[in-house]
Amino acid sequence: MSKKQVATTKAPGAIGPYSQAITAGNWVYTSGQLGLDPATGELAGDVQAQARQSLANVQAILEEAGTSLDLVVKTTVFLKDMNDFAAVNEVYSSFFSEPYPARSAVEVARLPKDGLVEIEVVARRK
Repeated sequence: MSKKQVATTKAPGAIGPYSQAITAGNWVYTSGQLGLDPATGELAGDVQAQARQSLANVQAILEEAGTSLDLVVKTTVFLKDMNDFAAVNEVYSSFFSEPYPARSAVEVARLPKDGLVEIEVVARRK
């Protein structure tokens, strides 16, 4: 099975030696997306704004890969502070519908650029 890089200017470019996403067969694996505005490279405001931008970035990458949020099967949410769990859930639930993807959520010591949330997904291609 060959792998192919996915890249779009509608989401922030990689800030290291990695791809925005990789397709392998019928699957898309995104790298973690911070709440960075792709036009400015700046983080959005509070944790909800960052979660919203993170998921918008994920959505743009998935669209470039030929799929959508509806076909996401697994997400991982990295939080700077687990006290933000409910606030992020509020935003998260506006991007996904039932049946919701499987998900892990973990608190981390620090995220790149001192972000408050980072989200990665695995999706099936259409």
